[in-house]
Amino acid sequence: MPVGEPARKPDDDAAPTGACSGYGVASAVLAVVAVAAVVLVALIWSSHRAAVAERDYRSHAMQAAADWARVLINMNADNVDASLQKLHDGTVGELNSDFEASIEPYRRVVKTLRSRTTGQIESVSIEAVHHDLEPQTSQRRPAPATLPAGLAERTDNVLVVATSVSENASNKPTTVHWNLRLGVSDVDGKLMISRLESLR
Repeated sequence: MPVGEPARKPDDDAAPTGACSGYGVASAVLAVVAVAAVVLVALIWSSHRAAVAERDYRSHAMQAAADWARVLINMNADNVDASLQKLHDGTVGELNSDFEASIEPYRRVVKTLRSRTTGQIESVSIEAVHHDLEPQTSQRRPAPATLPAGLAERTDNVLVVATSVSENASNKPTTVHWNLRLGVSDVDGKLMISRLESLR
């Protein structure tokens, strides 16, 4: 070794470089893992909020269908006009336009028999349509939407099962079983009935 030159250790240059490189890789991996975790949490939260919002919407749609059907099945001779007005106000689309024709049979029976009716909703559910399944021979596909494009945000089919007991002038009680498919449409944030179908 020449005189005056400080002694060098063989690994003086390599050690710091190796240490920085190891810490850098570890930091990069941790950063990627942290970003992935944040993205995953955000996706889970977004999916959860969407599912909650969908359940909330469907709950409101079923409630709207039940409220409308409750007026229909409790129509009496002494409240028929007020009931029909309330039902009409809650409709939209072709059902609203052709309301008189659609509801006239119910009105005529109530007024003719002078019946007093007490009805009760048994169950309400959203109808799920599986497009990959063929309907059975005895089943029909739901009627197509009758609203013009852009009028409703969405339309859901709601099935309502109800029972009403009517007593006419002769005081003979008659039990009527209702199986209805109602189209519930979101029109500017308001849920309205766009379809009325009686199921057998």
